[in-house]
Amino acid sequence: MHPKHERTLVLIKPDGVQRSLIGEIIQRFERVGLKFLALKMVIPTKEQAKNFYPSNKEWYLAVGNKTIKGYEAKGIKLERSALEQGKFVKKILVDFMTSGPIVAMVLQGNEAVKIVRKLTGSTEPLSSDVGTIRGDFNIDSYTMADFDQRAVRNLVHASESVAEAEREIKCWFSEDEILKYNLVQEKILYDVNLDGIKE
Repeated sequence: MHPKHERTLVLIKPDGVQRSLIGEIIQRFERVGLKFLALKMVIPTKEQAKNFYPSNKEWYLAVGNKTIKGYEAKGIKLERSALEQGKFVKKILVDFMTSGPIVAMVLQGNEAVKIVRKLTGSTEPLSSDVGTIRGDFNIDSYTMADFDQRAVRNLVHASESVAEAEREIKCWFSEDEILKYNLVQEKILYDVNLDGIKE
């Protein structure tokens, strides 16, 4: 597969929708040259959200251990085991994602996964760089989210890998909802010799 055909999934989460940032977020991806293959607004069901986040022991342990390390760095001891903490994190993520409408989109382009993650910024808005979506439009932090026992409000979900993107896309879109079409800007981005530009 040519690198220009790489796909990724982006979700504008309920906080992004409620803060009227849909257009601003979409514009960031358009300006860099990514192509929109699918776009829709939905209110996720509990089942959709549960299927979207992994439910295997490895994922629970990875998430749980990461959270425990974060707490320990702050001098706080968690009472839950890593497995219990991982399951708790999934519960609060599902609660958050089903709290209102989201915007789901499939984007395509060279290194789409890495480009989207670079534009989005790190998971915690507080530590995201200025110029990223999370760094420019959010002040939430792990500390505040932990204090309130809720998911961090970070506006956007972006797939972490090509394999994850392909799995996640199937959670929100059927193949017939993903369009195939030519975009004029692809000539500039991907045409080797820029044929046909001069008159």
